Formats: sequence, structure tokens, C-alpha cells
Amino acid sequence: MRYVVDSKKSVEQAVADLTASVQRHGFGVIHQHDLQATMRNKGVELPNACRVLDVCNPHKAKEVLSADMGMAAVLPCRVAVYGDEKGTHIGMIMPTALLAMFSNAPEMFGVAEEVQQKLITMIGEAR
Repeated sequence: MRYVVDSKKSVEQAVADLTASVQRHGFGVIHQHDLQATMRNKGVELPNACRVLDVCNPHKAKEVLSADMGMAAVLPCRVAVYGDEKGTHIGMIMPTALLAMFSNAPEMFGVAEEVQQKLITMIGEAR
């Protein structure tokens, strides 16, 4: 259900490389959440850097939403880049797993597989 790879890069460099890869593949980063900064602003110290990128291809999103508007609850795809004592990691919930949990529209499975493979490629390029 989760796909996570390790990286020897810093969180910041992995985020920059992921953003570039996302753009090369016709997707875009809608928003980047800095969870460590957000938590700090709430008075809670998160010990490790953590960025979450909302990644979307508007054409694929339209296909999904045209088949099932309820999928808006799980779009866009989220890719996390975070650090811990073992290093930097880049991960996501697999789009096919999300589809299986939230919709039974068979026409979307091909879209989910395509997006999933592209995200795996992008994560690999950023690694």
C-alpha cells in the first residue's frame, strides 16, 4: 500500500529534484507542506524535516473526477519527503490502493495504474 525509497540526498535536495521530475513528466506541485515548520508554529517541535508535496496532472484528475467525484477526497496525490535517524526517504500511498479503498469504478483503474507508474518513476529520479 505504501511505496517508500531511501535517498542519500538531504530532504531539501530530494524535494528540489522531485519537483523538477514532476514537472518533466507533465505533472505539477499544487502545494508543498512543510510539516516541521507548521508544527513549530503550533508550538510543537517535530524533530525531523518533513515535506509533503501535493502532486497532480490535471488531465488525469479530470478523468478520475468525471468517473467519481467522491475521489476528490483523495486527490491530489501526496508524496512525502522526510528525514529520520536512518536518512532521507521519499514515499507515497499507491494510487491503485487508494482507488481500491474508495471507489469501485473500473474505468479508473487504468488511470490509477498509469499515475502510479509515473509517480514511481518521478520518485526514482529524485532519489
